Amino acid sequence: MDSLDNVSPQLSHHPPPTHTRRPRGPTLPAHRLPDLPGRVAIPGQSRGRPGTPSPLKRFNAASAEDAERTLLACLNSVRWALRMAGHRPYPDLASLLAASDEAAYDLTAAELAQALAAESLPALPEDTYAAAHTALNAAYAAYEAKFGHAFVICLDGLKPDAVLDHVLEGIRSRLANDPEEERSVAAEELRRLTRGRLTGLLTATAAGHQPFPPDRPGEQGQ
Repeated sequence: MDSLDNVSPQLSHHPPPTHTRRPRGPTLPAHRLPDLPGRVAIPGQSRGRPGTPSPLKRFNAASAEDAERTLLACLNSVRWALRMAGHRPYPDLASLLAASDEAAYDLTAAELAQALAAESLPALPEDTYAAAHTALNAAYAAYEAKFGHAFVICLDGLKPDAVLDHVLEGIRSRLANDPEEERSVAAEELRRLTRGRLTGLLTATAAGHQPFPPDRPGEQGQ
């Protein structure tokens, strides 16, 4: 990512005599990411301040400890986080996401189990009816009893009214998998979730984007 130019134009202390100085409107404050307990929030870039480093630049420049804590909020694997932090700086988001995929493919069975253990159930729209929650709770219980970890599924890009059907269809079809098949499916969904979390974190801007999607670790489904 190209660095931002820190040079600002020199302004005259006095306006030209033929022009009338116009009163300036209110200056909007630079937006910052909300504080997340136990996570390192990287402030988003303010478009009104060209000298402010982008979230990716801040991540590249962060201490190893802070970068690792940020990464662990996206995927609960210590070796993955150490590897990702150690390969900084990343020139752009695409390079970081490619590195994330490569490192995630190398997770051992034990590391994958640890990462899955930190996951919570996917969030559902607030207006999901009670009967659907009852059916999903039963399916979740059957899934965890069979596979030993929470059901994970990436919901990025889905419209809210499509989430429930997608989750129901996914859990019912995956319950038919054997443990080895499901481990591969869950690992792929986890990689997709991680990509979404990294993208959300490192492209947060003054437009008000949140640093993590709603299905990040530690947040229960609604």
